[in-house]
Amino acid sequence: MIVDLHGTPLAVSLTGGNRHDITQLIPLRDAIPRIRGVRGRPRNRPKRLFADRGYDYDKYRYLLRKRGIRPLIARRGVAHGSGLGRTRWVVERTFAWLHQFKRLRVRYEQRADLHQGLLELAAASSAFDGSASHSEMIT
Repeated sequence: MIVDLHGTPLAVSLTGGNRHDITQLIPLRDAIPRIRGVRGRPRNRPKRLFADRGYDYDKYRYLLRKRGIRPLIARRGVAHGSGLGRTRWVVERTFAWLHQFKRLRVRYEQRADLHQGLLELAAASSAFDGSASHSEMIT
C-alpha cells in the first residue's frame, strides 16, 4: 500500500504472504492516479518517497531517481534513529484503519479477487473523508 502524507491510500496491492514487499514498489508507484490540483499539468508523481529498511535496495533507489522521485529510505545495517519513524507511523495508522473491517483483519475469502475488491473498497472509504495534498508518499 502507498499512502500520502495524511494517510490517504493512493494505491493498494494484494500479494502472497511469502512475497517480499519490494517487488510491488514500482507497480504500486505506477498505479497512483494523476493528482488533481491547481490549473495546468496535473502531477502524476510525488516529490519524495519514504520507506523502511525493507525497501533498501540500490536498484529500486535508482529506479525511483530515474522517475524523478527522491527516495528517503532507511539504510540496512545502520543504527536506528534516522527519523523516518516520525513519517512511517502514518502507514501503520492506515493499516489500523483498514483493520477495523473484520473481513480484512482475518482473510476469509479464498479467491484473491474478492479480497482485493474488499481491500480497495475499504481504502476508498477511508480516503472518502477528504482530499489531501499528494506531494509526498509513504510506502
